[in-house]
Amino acid sequence: MKKEKIFRSSIYATALVGLAAFLIFSILAAVTFGNADLSLKDVYSVILYKIFHIKSMASYSEGAIHDVVWLIRLPRVLLALAVGMALSVCGVVMQAIVQNPLADPYVLGISSGASFGATLAIMLGIGGFLGGNSVGLCAFIGAMVTSFAVIAIANMGGKATSAKLILAGMAISAVCSAFSNFVIYITNDKNGATEVMKWNMGSLAGANWSRVSVMLPVTLVCVVLFWTQYRNLNLMLLGDEVSITLGTDLHRFRTAYLILSSVMVGFAVYCAGVIGFVGLVIPHVVRILFGTDHSRLIPLSALLGSSFLIWCDVACRVILKNSEMPIGVLVSIIGAPCFIYLLVRKSYGFGGKKG
Repeated sequence: MKKEKIFRSSIYATALVGLAAFLIFSILAAVTFGNADLSLKDVYSVILYKIFHIKSMASYSEGAIHDVVWLIRLPRVLLALAVGMALSVCGVVMQAIVQNPLADPYVLGISSGASFGATLAIMLGIGGFLGGNSVGLCAFIGAMVTSFAVIAIANMGGKATSAKLILAGMAISAVCSAFSNFVIYITNDKNGATEVMKWNMGSLAGANWSRVSVMLPVTLVCVVLFWTQYRNLNLMLLGDEVSITLGTDLHRFRTAYLILSSVMVGFAVYCAGVIGFVGLVIPHVVRILFGTDHSRLIPLSALLGSSFLIWCDVACRVILKNSEMPIGVLVSIIGAPCFIYLLVRKSYGFGGKKG
């Protein structure tokens, strides 16, 4: 038993180091891809100068190459890292909160709420005083309002349970989708409807350093906080009755974790639009390979989700010449078949149990 535990720990440590190394490689490699034909020397010279201010590379302090690498490509890669990490970890947490392997950051209506907020901004001009970020900020507000509405409804008539959270999320999601479609129908604005559709497809094209400076710290702080809560997340898989027997009432933790997850998803939607399946597939893959212990599941999902979204964004930039595929479309094309495969695996069930 002791040897088996040591063996599993060594596998986990190897996987953690390997995924961290792969993430660093992904960042360095992804920044070299794009429509502009730049040499590796030019790309890395810009980055080295901006970080270390090497005098011999001062020629890269400005100009077209500098702008492409430092103002467009690198922020985009780092934003993909942050969004992928946020969605993956939120998927892990959501699946524990509702005890449902089909849960992801959008199962509780957060996606529909964000989409409704974006629809109001695009079609009715609500939030115009917020300037160029009005759509993203309205989407963030929509995601947060939806989350609080789900929590409030789930707590009616008693404490929120996993089943009540799912049902409340489904109800709120249906309401938001209905109102979004209603607004699109009555405004009869084809250009606006097209923009709403693009928003719902997701994109990292709007990446810049200001968004990275918000999204990345928020994601890292939340991931670390969730990592410290792995014992409670493990308890959630056992159910409320078992946890109460063990002396822990998970109600307040479930509410706090849901709010924290909603903050992460809200910022992700604000920065990149709606991107599905990341929070659904990545936790499943990690859970199959390394089990259900959240002390391992959270960091591995964070690293794998980051690398996954970075390479999905690279593919979106290079698949279509002189054009860009919406990242939400590509992730769904990849994620849906993977998820179907995971579902039909006879040796897989939620919690890593065979079924």
